Amino acid sequence: MKALLSVYDKTGIVEFSRQAAAAGYELISTGGTHRTLSEEGGLAVKQVAEVTGSPEILEGRVKTLHPVIHGGLLARRDAPEHMAELKEHGIDTIDLVVVNLYPFVETISKPDVTLADALENIDIGGPTMLRAAAKNYPSVAVVVDPADYGWVGENLANGGLSEDDRRGLAAKAFHHVSTYDAAVTEYLMDGKGDEELPDDLTITLKKIASLRYGENPHQNGALYAEPGTPTGMAGARQLHGRELSYNNLMDADAAWRTASDFADPTVAVVKHNNACGLASRDNIAQAYLQAYEGDTVSAFGGIVAANRPITQAMAEAMEPVFYEVVIAPDYEPAALELLQKKRNLRILAIEKQPDSAAYDLRPISGGILVQAADVIDEDPATWTTATKRAPTDAEMKDLAFAWKAAKHIKSNAIVFAKDLALMGMGAGQPNRVVSVHLSQRISGDKAAGSVLASDAFFPFADNIELAAEAGITAIVQPGGSIRDDEVIAAADKAGLAMVFTGVRHFRH
Repeated sequence: MKALLSVYDKTGIVEFSRQAAAAGYELISTGGTHRTLSEEGGLAVKQVAEVTGSPEILEGRVKTLHPVIHGGLLARRDAPEHMAELKEHGIDTIDLVVVNLYPFVETISKPDVTLADALENIDIGGPTMLRAAAKNYPSVAVVVDPADYGWVGENLANGGLSEDDRRGLAAKAFHHVSTYDAAVTEYLMDGKGDEELPDDLTITLKKIASLRYGENPHQNGALYAEPGTPTGMAGARQLHGRELSYNNLMDADAAWRTASDFADPTVAVVKHNNACGLASRDNIAQAYLQAYEGDTVSAFGGIVAANRPITQAMAEAMEPVFYEVVIAPDYEPAALELLQKKRNLRILAIEKQPDSAAYDLRPISGGILVQAADVIDEDPATWTTATKRAPTDAEMKDLAFAWKAAKHIKSNAIVFAKDLALMGMGAGQPNRVVSVHLSQRISGDKAAGSVLASDAFFPFADNIELAAEAGITAIVQPGGSIRDDEVIAAADKAGLAMVFTGVRHFRH
């Protein structure tokens, strides 16, 4: 019996090879793996070149791509003609393959990676051997994951692997190769596509955490991330508290996306994926206090996200309220110590970085809807004033704040805002006028002097009339309704300023 070993990750390879040799396998290896096994392990190992009769060429790019290797891997042991051909050409069967691949994902994750670096780390011989061995799993065992060395080695020592074992290992090898190829494809396609979505979309994810359950206790749940070092919410570090739930992660992500969309110190308080509190201030503690005041009832049991390190003053302000999760780029030591006194509070630290997601995906029955992520640079200076009265400078600042807030609230979304703080919002309603009613009810007296943002155009003037009754002074909306003239006339009649953005932000 022969075993072919060629690994980039040398973890555990010496001990495993020792087990294989003890089980009667003749060891064959390449380059660095050969040196590790022979020099560090003191094992008898043949170089691949000794078996093939051909030296490595092209700086090691061609080592195992040879009929002697692939004939030995692919020959069916139950096919007499295959075995006769091997004998005719002096080729021996290879019964065990241990291969892992060049670190392509790790390479492209480096900030200074070049295209030449990436191309050099695309493995060719490794995936070819894995596929060949996996295809012939009835006769060949293939091991791609060092985590499997232990149980595979034990089985080799106790009579060998069953066909079911080999089939499972083969499936794992094919999965590993497909994941690897998908990473290469994604890297090479990055920035090369136009605005059109690709005809074929391959998404590779790795489970990084099992969750207690999904959205509800009867649903299974897990967290997956792209290969490599997880980023964003998937890569957040938990500093304190019980394990995160599916709903915790959903709401924490919504809160972080909302807060981090603002340049000034900003805090978002989120419940069920919608901001019930949001404010920007000169310091993060004041931002929290204003965000909390936006809806003190809904804040209970919510998620708090800050786009600046949390200070001791903010932590002290949070102390009286029960929250599920707090997330921020960092924490002052005194703030962290104070927050950690809350036994049930989950504390997360997240790197502040641009959202790298190119697509939004939503499953539907029988398929998946894919769209480009709702990421667009918007400059309020490009907005057009639709009414006779233009917004004041103060109103314009609040309109820009409210418009950004509306982007993160479920449609139909209406936001009332004043002094860079959320006064009230209406979310997820089947008609826009109900969302205006909800915003008014939550805001109460605070609605007077506020501005209003709507994530889509107003189909009727009744929304404007209701907003004026609530004390709204200025409105921002995309425009584009067939009744824009009626809506503008209603705003003019009420003395409101209204601007059109030309951009819609539906969020379902």
